[in-house]
Amino acid sequence: MQGITIRYLQEYLKSKDYNPELKHKFFLKLSEEVGELAQAIRKEPERATETNIIGTIEEELWDVIYYCLVLANCYDIDMEKWIPIKEKLNNERWGNKVTFNPR
Repeated sequence: MQGITIRYLQEYLKSKDYNPELKHKFFLKLSEEVGELAQAIRKEPERATETNIIGTIEEELWDVIYYCLVLANCYDIDMEKWIPIKEKLNNERWGNKVTFNPR
């Protein structure tokens, strides 16, 4: 089984939640989810399980990723294209010797 790709997630989210006219509301939702992630980290809840993910860091991380990718879709940004470019810049900026090679 192959892992989930960023491209797959963007296509999946576009098929169910593509509303560029709501990009400002999606940004506000992202901000809200970051706050919920901060609360979850502060509370240090139990790890998520197959039967209980509510209120966990795992749940909130997905919500943050979800809205980041929904926003990328609103602006027609292919994150699989831009992640390696930005990561190369980060590595040069911070002197990281690890090579980003997703394939």
